[in-house]
Amino acid sequence: MSRTGKQIIIISEKNEASKAEVAGGVNFTIKGPKGTLSRVFKKDIEITIAGNQITLAPIKADELASRALWGTYASHIKNMVLGVNTPYEKKLILEGVGFKSEVAGNSLNLALGFSHLVKVPIPAGIEVKAEKNVITFTGIDKESVTGFAAKVRAMKKPEPYKGKGMRYHDEVIRRKQGKKSA
Repeated sequence: MSRTGKQIIIISEKNEASKAEVAGGVNFTIKGPKGTLSRVFKKDIEITIAGNQITLAPIKADELASRALWGTYASHIKNMVLGVNTPYEKKLILEGVGFKSEVAGNSLNLALGFSHLVKVPIPAGIEVKAEKNVITFTGIDKESVTGFAAKVRAMKKPEPYKGKGMRYHDEVIRRKQGKKSA
């Protein structure tokens, strides 16, 4: 059984949680000081809101799909509760000669050593700051913040010989030794 799913999720007095039946399942919404998040969950898991506690239980405990979704849904709801109170933040460090980043309007402009400037549109709900060689992504939805950071990082992954490229601020790149000259 799911250890994550069995845990009770506590919400503060500043938050307001609600659920509503929709065609695809249950629409779970949480409001907090930083914003509002909502997500549609399948009806395989029963979400119970009682006071300041949220509990989850599978409707059919013997089904493999229900047990798999139990912990996943609990993790999603926990991330939503944390996000509306304190926004998520992801940092990328840009290393390399001539590599630059800047925010211009609603797009992130990157000079990554290509012959052209790479322009990435910033999704709604994400705030991007580019200072020197550090790009900071912040937002209340963990999935969109980390997904967008991963999309930007994939444009120039760090290489192991010189360490050039984009890496997360807490990521360690294992360096390789270059060719030896005889």
